[in-house]
Amino acid sequence: MAETKIAAEAAFDGFIESYEWKYAKAAQCLAKDRDALLVFYDFPAEHWKHLRTTNPIESTFATVRHRTIRSKGCLSNKTALAMVFKLVEAAQRAWRRLDGGNQLPKVILGVKFADGLEVPNKPTTGRQPATAAA
Repeated sequence: MAETKIAAEAAFDGFIESYEWKYAKAAQCLAKDRDALLVFYDFPAEHWKHLRTTNPIESTFATVRHRTIRSKGCLSNKTALAMVFKLVEAAQRAWRRLDGGNQLPKVILGVKFADGLEVPNKPTTGRQPATAAA
């Protein structure tokens, strides 16, 4: 939950140092995946809480799984598919909208972000820097 990637890396190092002696395999696995775990710092800060979620697919289909287990009377694949479609259609009314929806076009276009803030592009002038003669 650090504000910057540098602070997160420091906290990560502290965590690994604290628990490596007792849980060596777990610490090694986390250390191996360090870049993947901290990649959300390269996206807009509004998206961080959505990117940090552990299992959005499972939570999305929890309603469907709960209802389909209870109703075992699906006579064919078509009726099962229709039931699942209707369940998802009804469930989507309660889903939260993504925060920072206005940032999605920037992410798609490849705009760079650092610590959740947009990194301004440096204009290229095409000129060589002038050097002083000695």
